[in-house]
Amino acid sequence: MAAIENTYAPSAFAGRFGKTFVSIVSRFFAWNETRKTRAVLAQLTDRELADIGLSRSAIIEIQ
Repeated sequence: MAAIENTYAPSAFAGRFGKTFVSIVSRFFAWNETRKTRAVLAQLTDRELADIGLSRSAIIEIQ
């Protein structure tokens, strides 16, 4: 009796897709962290921002 052996060999497409997916997800998380940081800084008073060396206009430049 013959045995059939199936082995999984990822294709080049699967590798590229995985890298693209990871890149998209990591960019999303980076964007979300930046968004949350800006939101917290926007809640501070001008005095508090000055204490940490920032101004309101500098908040939007945070990346």
